[in-house]
Amino acid sequence: MKLLLIEDNPAMQTTLQRSFERRGIQVLTCGDGARALALWQACLPDVVLLDLSLPGRDGLLVLGDARAAGLTTPTIILTARGTVGDRIVGLNTGADDYLPKPFDLDELEARVRALVRRANGNTETHHNAMGKPLVWCGMHLEKDSGAAYFNGMPLELAPRELALLRAVLGNPGHAIAKERLFELVFPGESQVQPEAIEVVAYRLRKKIAHTGAQLVTLRGLGYLLKAGT
Repeated sequence: MKLLLIEDNPAMQTTLQRSFERRGIQVLTCGDGARALALWQACLPDVVLLDLSLPGRDGLLVLGDARAAGLTTPTIILTARGTVGDRIVGLNTGADDYLPKPFDLDELEARVRALVRRANGNTETHHNAMGKPLVWCGMHLEKDSGAAYFNGMPLELAPRELALLRAVLGNPGHAIAKERLFELVFPGESQVQPEAIEVVAYRLRKKIAHTGAQLVTLRGLGYLLKAGT
């Protein structure tokens, strides 16, 4: 994946570049709004992270120029301008997502990957092609029995909690949409309200708290499993 970061703050630029490159994402940077469109057109990234307060040319103008030029690259606005009005203007200008500063790096990465998957038409989950047990941070799920363990000790989970754990454990660090999780946890149960997945998530979060893993809610995206700090 190739990411274009348009951000004039050197410390923020360095932090984000190092963070994404550690996660296997190639990062190109630009700190000048006047040069941003030319670099965007030249490198054709998979996703753009765009600050609004840029020297040379405001970020919203850069985004408007890009959309007018036919560039449809998924774009996330990162800015300290956190009012509802600013968000509406950004989204109406052509942004795909909006994350006010300060933000969580795991949430930002999840949003980046979700946008790229959506743009590529991929599914939101990736199955374990080898059929091996799911293992992560001391937790594992046996393929045949479906039982869940932490450091060799069984986790006492209800069937729906187990189904939710199976879904997120297969993609730790990646956002999975609530709609997709609902299908996996409540298959064929059309009479169940979509909000029921939140109850299952709440119960699972409590039951795995001692493992150090965190089931994180991402606004407008769904859930992801991350290692505790």
